[in-house]
Amino acid sequence: MNAWTNPILIAQRDRLLDTLRTYGRVAVAYSGGVDSAVVAQAAHLALGSNTIAVTAVSDSLAAGELEEAEALARRIGIAHRVIRTEEFADPNYLRNNSDRCYFCKSELYGRLSGLLGALDVDVIASGANTDDAGDHRPGMKAASEHGVRHPLQECGLSKDDVRALAKGWDLPTWDKPATPCLSSRIAYGEEVTPERVRMIDQAESWLRQKGLRLLRVRYHKGDLARIEVPLEELVRLASPEVRTGMIEAFRALGFKFVTLDLEGFRSGSLNTLIPIELLQRPAARPSSAATH
Repeated sequence: MNAWTNPILIAQRDRLLDTLRTYGRVAVAYSGGVDSAVVAQAAHLALGSNTIAVTAVSDSLAAGELEEAEALARRIGIAHRVIRTEEFADPNYLRNNSDRCYFCKSELYGRLSGLLGALDVDVIASGANTDDAGDHRPGMKAASEHGVRHPLQECGLSKDDVRALAKGWDLPTWDKPATPCLSSRIAYGEEVTPERVRMIDQAESWLRQKGLRLLRVRYHKGDLARIEVPLEELVRLASPEVRTGMIEAFRALGFKFVTLDLEGFRSGSLNTLIPIELLQRPAARPSSAATH
């Protein structure tokens, strides 16, 4: 069935296009994930040459993600630019408290704001959807401080709505699992380092080579890897032929302990370590924080 015969989806598409037309010239903060890809596709349809997708690259980007983002931008037809962000130079980010994402997004949006003139755009647009509003998202505070617009939220679009639009536009990432930055795998309070995110990236790549698609390798104190996969995959990973190779591979990467989480995959599971008062109220930015 053609997706564009669904009147609800058509109305959502048209509302998103109409909203973006009011922005003027737009730079899309574009990771290549399904949310930002839908915003990039919609912006390109609505604004043509008055939009550009911008992808930030740092040590926290998983291997292969940039190449996928570049290929998808070419498929969409949108102009694409890659910039380097330096969140790893900010001690507030490296400290990895529960507001780490605030400093990461401050770095990203600060650099994008500084490029508005060079990019010849008026507005920065993100891929945040309505589901993001209910989670622990200190990065949204940074977005607000830099005047970032969230067209998916403004149009009342959820993650399921976004995936339906992506499928309607035949974007190959319509069912791609969420791929947050590698630093988000490190337990709060454990320092973020290039070495640790590299360990995580290579460990997750090893698991993907075994055919797994939905997974996380969480880093905990003492170089402990906590592996989250769907419950139906636990038996396979625990089987002797897979377990032995996995332990050897992870130890070669620098992990001293390798564990399987019996609760299975849960997006944002490290948020359970955050005190409830911090989940309810975003932490204020320290006065000594680096500015960008």
